[in-house]
Amino acid sequence: MIPVGYMAKRSCSKPKGFQTASVVNIYSVSSCVNDDFADYIKFWKHNGYWFFDSPEILRDVALENSIDLSGTTLFYYEVHEMEYDGQQWRTFAREASIETSVKPPARKMLEGFDVVTFFAGNAPECSPLSCNGLANEIPTNCHCLLESFEAAESSLNSGRFSEGEPGPYRIFAVYSVDWPRPLITDY
Repeated sequence: MIPVGYMAKRSCSKPKGFQTASVVNIYSVSSCVNDDFADYIKFWKHNGYWFFDSPEILRDVALENSIDLSGTTLFYYEVHEMEYDGQQWRTFAREASIETSVKPPARKMLEGFDVVTFFAGNAPECSPLSCNGLANEIPTNCHCLLESFEAAESSLNSGRFSEGEPGPYRIFAVYSVDWPRPLITDY
């Protein structure tokens, strides 16, 4: 797994009308169901995987742009080094023109694995388990994530994601991490 960085998510609660009873909240990588803290790409402080190298960089972006981070959850992500195009596994690369130097967290809690689409090839687009409701057909944990890398890989290989958004698909390990203190308090 490749360390790809951090993201703060604003809404992680289970959406109204979401049919899967076992899902309590949504920890998907994409922002279709649980929003990123802001439309962050326009600030050009993200790395070549379209995440942030450290919580401090993310916090600085928020401070510089008067974005309130209270109520957000901080996530750290790692991605499998191969992506699946629906037929075969192949390598992919980060955007080489954007500096990338991910600082892994000292402590992290594995929450599960998400399958994410990358049709355009850069930023995460869709998490079909939550965005397309595939969690109604593919067993997930309480965060709408798969329990293991093997479950994600076998679901892709067997075509269980073919009813979702088009790929290629990448498998992410989703970790929750504590915000470094102090969190933004002044604007």
